[in-house]
Amino acid sequence: MTDYEKIDFSPIINLAGDDEVVTHSVARDVRLPSGKVLALITLDNGRDHTRPNTLGPKTLAELGETLATLKARATAGEIQAVGITGKQYILAAGADLSDISKVTSKDDARMIAQLGHKVFGSIGDLGVPSFAFVNGLALGGGLEIALNSTYRTVDASAAAVALPEVFLGLIPGWGGAYLLPNLIGIENALEVVISNPLKQNRMLKPQQAFDLGIMDAIFPAANYLENSLAWADAVLGGKKVERKNEPGKIERLTKWPIAIKMARGMLESKIGTVPKSPYVALDLLEKAKSGTKAEGFAREDEALSDLVVGDQFAASMYAFDLVQKRAKRPVGAPDKALAKKVTKVGIIGAGLMASQFALLFLRRLQVPVLITDIDQARVDKGLAYINDEISKLETKGRLDSDGANKLRALLHGTVDKSEYADCDFVIEAVFEEVGVKQQVFGDIEKIIAEDAILATNTSSLSVEEIGSKLAHPERLVGFHFFNPVAVMPLIEIVKTPATNEQSLSTAFVVAKGLGKNAVLTADAPGFVVNRLLAKVMGEAARAVYEGTPIADVEKAFGPLGLPMGPFQLIDLVGWKVAAHVQDTMVGHFPDRFYANENFHALAELDKVVEKDKGGRVVGWTKAAEKALKGHIGTEPASAATILQRVQDGLAQELKLMLDEGVVPEVEDIDLCLILGAGWPFIDGGASPYLDREGASERVFGSTFHTPPVRGIGS
Repeated sequence: MTDYEKIDFSPIINLAGDDEVVTHSVARDVRLPSGKVLALITLDNGRDHTRPNTLGPKTLAELGETLATLKARATAGEIQAVGITGKQYILAAGADLSDISKVTSKDDARMIAQLGHKVFGSIGDLGVPSFAFVNGLALGGGLEIALNSTYRTVDASAAAVALPEVFLGLIPGWGGAYLLPNLIGIENALEVVISNPLKQNRMLKPQQAFDLGIMDAIFPAANYLENSLAWADAVLGGKKVERKNEPGKIERLTKWPIAIKMARGMLESKIGTVPKSPYVALDLLEKAKSGTKAEGFAREDEALSDLVVGDQFAASMYAFDLVQKRAKRPVGAPDKALAKKVTKVGIIGAGLMASQFALLFLRRLQVPVLITDIDQARVDKGLAYINDEISKLETKGRLDSDGANKLRALLHGTVDKSEYADCDFVIEAVFEEVGVKQQVFGDIEKIIAEDAILATNTSSLSVEEIGSKLAHPERLVGFHFFNPVAVMPLIEIVKTPATNEQSLSTAFVVAKGLGKNAVLTADAPGFVVNRLLAKVMGEAARAVYEGTPIADVEKAFGPLGLPMGPFQLIDLVGWKVAAHVQDTMVGHFPDRFYANENFHALAELDKVVEKDKGGRVVGWTKAAEKALKGHIGTEPASAATILQRVQDGLAQELKLMLDEGVVPEVEDIDLCLILGAGWPFIDGGASPYLDREGASERVFGSTFHTPPVRGIGS
């Protein structure tokens, strides 16, 4: 086994340089009620809660020195326990990813894993019990500090507890992959290590972490540390700590291999075999059922070093940087001081999309929201849906009764359009047809104030054309949400040649208020996301109409790494919507986009495709086969041909979008695809993937990134 004490870690400590914000580990003695002494380490980087504690090489080295000193004190009998907690609201947000991305060799990468194992492993080898007091956010390495401790408590108000590494193309590499399944059982560990990261990086609430058995005790925020210290004192005095989910021999022999086999099948059906980190994590969890901790740590060292030097981690870091930095400072957004204050929102329409808008505006902006429709029955249906959703949130405990009643009081529905008079921001959610949108805006413009903002949620129509009959077209912006509205984090804000700075600024401020990330785009067909998804769906349809079986087409798109196949996506957004988008794109770019008239015949059917239990499309319904009869060719395309067509088509569209000024830079396209289409982090969006696959070179003789976004080992 690895002797971590003999490794010289100076190369990676020096690599961090002066850039690392060091999280210091300050220890103080706390005398417990019994008279025993607990040395309490507080992790603190000296910044406020907006800059969480992170765990870079210098931080780890300092923590290691502090722990070594405390081990010596424990041996001397000066202390009877060690505790670790964090600054207010935060234990630690995990490794300092900027340091990891600096490594220049696999040896450096391995050393990062080894340093974490050396330091964290010592937490459980101090000669006295160790306690992690998880007083706030604990992600990745932050949670692994707790897992390496003998006992753990958690603050009931902590923001989140998670091992998100798989989401970033990595694995829990400081003990998590071995220690967690041996603490809470294999099924629970699979959920935390693999399933949750793949569900848009889902995290645990403190109560969930306690229920799973990750934490031994949970206490309210008001007296969290005091209660934790008293609990630790009781444990030191002999209080028994029960861990009902800790796996026994029978689970290891029977449940463990079955759970791993089922998880592998589920992964292959849901994400294909392109992403590496989920399968590496799965292998580590499988092997954790037996062997020693030292063996588990050695496996993590090798697994982490392999992933850190690979393309998928490099792409993930590119994507992570986009989401963490660029998304929070939207390129092209005017000064927020220019924004009009929004004190009331109007929504034209009361259908499902409009109702989702209303709920989001109510919850996030907490201002009066008005919905209207062409008759009272539709308005009442919309109001009933919104109130039902508020009640569900109340039942789940996500709203208290006062909060729920406040939202209900802020909501109003009517057929009387005169009530739009005092709205500051009005958005339409009506039928996707230019004439319809022009008419509803024309009616509303006569009622609202001259400086009120109008927004259209069109997915592919020209915003300029929609506003062409307005007396004040400068007040109109595109404000394109993605479905489901509450979940998807992107809004495409569309600027026409007429849109003024106040309207644009207001749109960005409202988007931020809604908790969304906004990207500015020009008024071009399909904007960003739908233009590129139309290319994907069009190439899938082309292959089918040539004669390729639908299941084969779905598989051919697997290497793109999208969250679902093209026909699964079409079935989700709706066949009528997809047919309309394809027609729109072909109408603008007939030489580059594919549509087939028969698509509309399919769109009229109640059910078009058959799916397996995992939601994958496996074939056509009998009704669809009948509708397709006579329209399908006899020259099926190979998987390689289909994939190259879509890769080259996407590369061409990305290049044209940049040349046309649809967005300022290719990073904005990737950001849109990651936030609006679920394009995986491990691809880094589309452009790094297309560079790596050679599509950029094939199409325009160069690459989107110089040098291309690639791992050290490439």
